[in-house]
Amino acid sequence: MPDASGRDWRTILRMRKLLLFLPIAIAGAVLVAPRLLKRAFAPPDRDVVADPSDYGLSATDLWIDGPNGKKLHAWWIPTDGPAPVVIVLHGWGGNSGDMLPIGPGLADSGFHALFLDARRHGQSDYEDFMSMPRFAEDLEAAVGDLLERDDVTAIGVIAHSVGAAASIYAAANNPAIDAVVAVASFAHPAEMMSENFPFPAPVTWALLQVVERMIGHRYDDIAPRNRISDVSVPVMLMHGDADTVIPFQDSIELHDQLPGSELLIVPGGTHSDLEAFEAFFPMVDEFLREHLSAIAAPTG
Repeated sequence: MPDASGRDWRTILRMRKLLLFLPIAIAGAVLVAPRLLKRAFAPPDRDVVADPSDYGLSATDLWIDGPNGKKLHAWWIPTDGPAPVVIVLHGWGGNSGDMLPIGPGLADSGFHALFLDARRHGQSDYEDFMSMPRFAEDLEAAVGDLLERDDVTAIGVIAHSVGAAASIYAAANNPAIDAVVAVASFAHPAEMMSENFPFPAPVTWALLQVVERMIGHRYDDIAPRNRISDVSVPVMLMHGDADTVIPFQDSIELHDQLPGSELLIVPGGTHSDLEAFEAFFPMVDEFLREHLSAIAAPTG
């Protein structure tokens, strides 16, 4: 029988082989991962199963010129005369139909509403891959389109999840956004992905490096944690305390980073089900009325 020393040496040799193989495996993942990631982590294709008419809303289809020559689909739900508009943006794998329960309250508050599909979501054009900055690009394309309208006096945003993080990033860069309601935003994209990737730590690290290069932005440069202090307009942060995808502590952290922001923690609220949030919709509408209704119409 081998002695303890022999067993120790075999263990050391196995560890050395593993340490030699691990960098090779990680390097291989870095080389092949972009193609695999685009497939494996593409947003799911989901049909739009709800329509504004299901909520007693009269809408027209609007097509917006988006980045990379893509067309963005939106439902335009007008009110009478010049008024603020609220852009409503879904999260990853969602679409504008998911957000329609918000619509009746916006209409009752006297807002125009624009329910937007990001690229590769809903009825908008296909894109090879999506990311939080690309959600922000689509949101800003919608903002630019609305600035051309004579019947829009101010622009607010309600956005969910990745869309919520994108709305913070967009508001930090675009002074035309006048108020933001961010629902279930993450604080940092790399942390959010690390918590949801089902891989060993070294593989997760390698994949995060690949994703960062695909996105074309450093995580720290786009993280809501680091950008929310650049937002100079009113912000409401809303999060369910039963969210298992993005912990509600992320919104608490963002609230602490932006003094003066409002924070709503929804008891029993999960990540994607709006039912627990519905009781708080009037507070969202009140926040938007307070901060949008007094803004004068844009000129020029």
